[in-house]
Amino acid sequence: MKLHATRRQFLIGSSILAASSAIPALAQDKPKLRFSAVFSEQDIRAEMMKKFADAIAGDFTFEGYYGGNLFKQGTELVALQRGNLEMGNIAPQDISNQIPAWSILTAGYLFRDAAHLKAFFASEAGAEMKKMTEDQLGVKVLGPTYFGVRQVGLRVDKEIKTPADMAGIKLRMPGGDAWQFLGRALGANPTPMAYAEVYTGLQTGAIDGQDNPLPNVENMKFYEVMKQIVLTSHLVGFDLLTVSKKTWDGMDADRQARFQAAADAAIDFSTEKHLARETELAERFKAAGLKIYEPDVEAFRSHVQQQYLASDLAASWPAGMVDKINAL
Repeated sequence: MKLHATRRQFLIGSSILAASSAIPALAQDKPKLRFSAVFSEQDIRAEMMKKFADAIAGDFTFEGYYGGNLFKQGTELVALQRGNLEMGNIAPQDISNQIPAWSILTAGYLFRDAAHLKAFFASEAGAEMKKMTEDQLGVKVLGPTYFGVRQVGLRVDKEIKTPADMAGIKLRMPGGDAWQFLGRALGANPTPMAYAEVYTGLQTGAIDGQDNPLPNVENMKFYEVMKQIVLTSHLVGFDLLTVSKKTWDGMDADRQARFQAAADAAIDFSTEKHLARETELAERFKAAGLKIYEPDVEAFRSHVQQQYLASDLAASWPAGMVDKINAL
């Protein structure tokens, strides 16, 4: 039996082949965005990134990696710089390791609250700091991702009223000079430990405590192996939602505007949810039997600020930046 293809059939077949061949080409028009963060998929910030991903789905294919599964805590920035990652949730302490001037943004008792933090990054002073990361690191800061005010959580019964009471306390802090300095400024013996290891560290007594915002304490279930939470409120916790400059510069102006708008909306969503969660969790932890109390916060603030101002870190701070931040 012979098969005879008509011209019409040939043209239809050619059209189908052309259409199917175009599908990979269309997919290639949407660049891949690999995002890495240390927080878990149960974290509010994972919800934030889902909203962001949905908003930019027409322009990019988003791949989110959580819990430090792609890059360990503290290594995301270098991955961005090497082109192994397009986006990251970067701690300001990691930026300060490469740009000493950024250590000012890691200082205890610098920002008053989430609104003050947002106002700073929207100001000219904030733009000055963000430009440093673009020029020196090749990384663009999209905005600060607030995740709560950091409090001290302990597995021991010792009552903490002033920094002097923190003497001898093995307080887990992330690795890096800026984090370790903050731990010492609080009066503790800072102990570097990976975030994923903190629960076991508290459980076994390898550490006496940790410092994290209450939503993090809930997400990682640290409250199960703690006896008390000391409301030192020593640091407005935030990271930076970032994108590599190479990726950013590869977008046209319209795509950049959509990208930034998506980031702004997602960050605002996350901030509001964190603020509501902090209030709720303080009461929930009390009901669960944890001792929760406020120490002499002014004693902590005074001691911590004195430690920073007398340190080598302050020598690298941009002139007048503290006054600019306080004036907002």
